[in-house]
Amino acid sequence: MKQFTTCVRALALSCLLLGAGAGAAAAADYPFGLLMVGPANDHGWSQAHFEAGQVMEKTLPGAKMLYIDKVNPADRQGITVPMLVDDLVSKGAKLIIANSDDMKDGVREAAQMHPEVKFIHVSGDDALTGKAGANLSNLMGRMEYGKMMAGFVAAMTSQTGKIAYLGPLVNAETRRLAASAYLGAHYAWTKVLKKPEAELKFKVSWIGFWFNIPGVTSDPTLVTGSFFDSGHDVVISGIDTTEALVVAGQRRKEGKAVWAIPYDYRDACSAAPDACLGVPYFNWIPGYTKMIGEAIEGKWQQQFLWLGPNWAAINDLQTTSVGFMPGKALSADNEKALGEFQKALAGGLNLFTGPLYFQDGTPFLSAGIVATDEQVWDLTQLLKGMEGASK
Repeated sequence: MKQFTTCVRALALSCLLLGAGAGAAAAADYPFGLLMVGPANDHGWSQAHFEAGQVMEKTLPGAKMLYIDKVNPADRQGITVPMLVDDLVSKGAKLIIANSDDMKDGVREAAQMHPEVKFIHVSGDDALTGKAGANLSNLMGRMEYGKMMAGFVAAMTSQTGKIAYLGPLVNAETRRLAASAYLGAHYAWTKVLKKPEAELKFKVSWIGFWFNIPGVTSDPTLVTGSFFDSGHDVVISGIDTTEALVVAGQRRKEGKAVWAIPYDYRDACSAAPDACLGVPYFNWIPGYTKMIGEAIEGKWQQQFLWLGPNWAAINDLQTTSVGFMPGKALSADNEKALGEFQKALAGGLNLFTGPLYFQDGTPFLSAGIVATDEQVWDLTQLLKGMEGASK
């Protein structure tokens, strides 16, 4: 895939956010705010952002993080993104990062309300589509590669040929990531293991949000258990938290031959090491360093950055934006095969190459045609061979 070119308002809110991590900043600092959809210690998506923010405080002169976590309707009912931005700005924030696709409308509104403040929306594309002012940029990692690796090791390990994908909510981002996992699994199954395509089963179930909200979403623990009960022996997680891996670890203690692949966070395998095949993770340090660093230096420019792995050092936290940490449960032979697969991807192997069909049977890519970045970014359906809802 080619690189794209690019209470009463503040007073009541300050009371509400006591203990959330937002604090006053010294005038000499460059305060930046971080709005996280989940808890800062979720061992997943939000923790990866939080720890990158901590690195910025250590490496960028003057950088000081103000953060608010659990920015979602269940944890902060009636509180909007613009209200939270107002609070951070009142504490001195000069740049604000919103870390969830769900914050798109709110961060767009807040950016219009505060033209003097710089904004980074993670996973959106307003800077690309022209829907945002010059003070809003977008940042995302090319996790498509990470999910391909996850699918690859899942298929190499599976003893049943039945792989499951635990999805969050359904949108273009989650469709393309689930599809990437399927393409990685399909490549391993048919090209490396040379097994019949019909013997590979790939099922997607969506819980309804990025993590479990009791009474609102499906329970990921129960969904994962159902996968294993129905014969799926590897579950690839697409949600922000580690339930799939925890359940897999419990089943392995019962003597079951099952595995899981968590998501988002470099150390996620620690939740159940003996069941973990590895984890595709986001590393926000390179993107944060560039964007926040340029803002501190007075060189801010509106950008859409979709950053990928450093193939020469895929787990180098200074240079790679997407990595893959092999897990304890990944066999030596399959880890070697993964290394060869990574070399192929680095050398130009593109699994978004036709012939590919959408789930409803309509053509996606003709034989030999490589998908454009736009086609991958805005994937409208799951692919043929995947079981599960596309919308």
